[in-house]
Amino acid sequence: MNTPRPTLRIPQRLNIQPEHHLRSFTTSPPSRQESTTKTTPPPLPLSGTLVISLEQAISAPLCTRHLADLGARILKIERPLTGDFNRHHDSRVKGQCSHFVWTNRSKESVCLDLKSPKDLAALKVLIGKADVFVQNLAPGATERLGLGYAVLKGLNEGLVVCDVSGYGGSGPYRDKKAYDLLIQAESGILSTTGTPSSPAKAGTPIADIAAGTTALTAILSALLLRQKTGQGSHLDISMLESMAEWMSFPLYYAYDGQDPPPRAGAEHASIYPYGPFKTGGGGTVMLGMQNEREWKVFCTEILEDEALIDDERFSDTATRSRNRVELKSIIEEKFKSFEADEMLEKLQRAGIANAKLNEMGDVWGHPQLEARGRWTEVETVKGKIPALKPAGHGVGWEVRMDPIPDIGEHTEAVFKEFGIER
Repeated sequence: MNTPRPTLRIPQRLNIQPEHHLRSFTTSPPSRQESTTKTTPPPLPLSGTLVISLEQAISAPLCTRHLADLGARILKIERPLTGDFNRHHDSRVKGQCSHFVWTNRSKESVCLDLKSPKDLAALKVLIGKADVFVQNLAPGATERLGLGYAVLKGLNEGLVVCDVSGYGGSGPYRDKKAYDLLIQAESGILSTTGTPSSPAKAGTPIADIAAGTTALTAILSALLLRQKTGQGSHLDISMLESMAEWMSFPLYYAYDGQDPPPRAGAEHASIYPYGPFKTGGGGTVMLGMQNEREWKVFCTEILEDEALIDDERFSDTATRSRNRVELKSIIEEKFKSFEADEMLEKLQRAGIANAKLNEMGDVWGHPQLEARGRWTEVETVKGKIPALKPAGHGVGWEVRMDPIPDIGEHTEAVFKEFGIER
């Protein structure tokens, strides 16, 4: 598979859904959003919910983008001129940053200089009328600005305040700087991924994603609680704690001083055969099995060697895992007579779990995503780009998929709406 080119290229097979599937802002529509229907769509779960987000990087922006998908109005507070530094890490998507276009659609950008007393006062006006305030600045920064929870609760009793940080608002690591890779190291995931000779980070920023999705769940829970109590909440979300939850399997595997799961590359650390296997023509297939019934089918229908069923080296999952080198050699000797697609078909017919080892270009044109209509488009200042609809939305209502804002695009309109003097 050729490496994707620096500029965004969409395969011809990509099925972009018509624009009438896009949702519009509940208030203050962006100037670039075009009306595509005269009918008013049904309300989304978070329609009418106002979120102020003092956000940067991935964790908080991903959280608020999910809130926006569900109908919340997000006012993204950015630095004047430069905006969120995450706008500038690369220029892969029509001159825009891949990280930024992923995490910032359906938001309104408001530029404020928080060193200016006037702009800081304006932010407090916005927060005073909001349902949720999200921030992931450096530890202690909001307190120094006079935006700590005790102050904000006085402004707005029903406010849900969500602080996202690397290590949480207390403890000896409170003031340590935290980036995704550093949290991957601290949480132990680097000790479980990679090969026996070399650890490897996950290819996506999973510590940021873990914190962002944890924050999303906590905010939704706090909003439900507020319906019962009328009171807001203070949420303290830690990247380390979010990742530690994700690491619970290897933690328990190493319970009470036992050996941790070994680094096994793309293979499973304790179940075998489960992972990549070479086929003829240089192709690779992924397969996995988790019970003895499947192992017997695999021996009979795929390897065509029933003697392996009673081979003491492969008598159960644990022994197969211990003797994976010998078993892998047997499997790949059989597989070399088949092209990858042929073997995938054989595995599928036999009921053995299988997958193709895809590159990014393959995912752009994935037939399952296409068949389920998962692609649509969103507007940016550089034109339309394809976007995946959020996973898990309800049947019968369409999520919101509105433009990615330019820096400060909505500042003047928001000031006018909220009666704030410049």
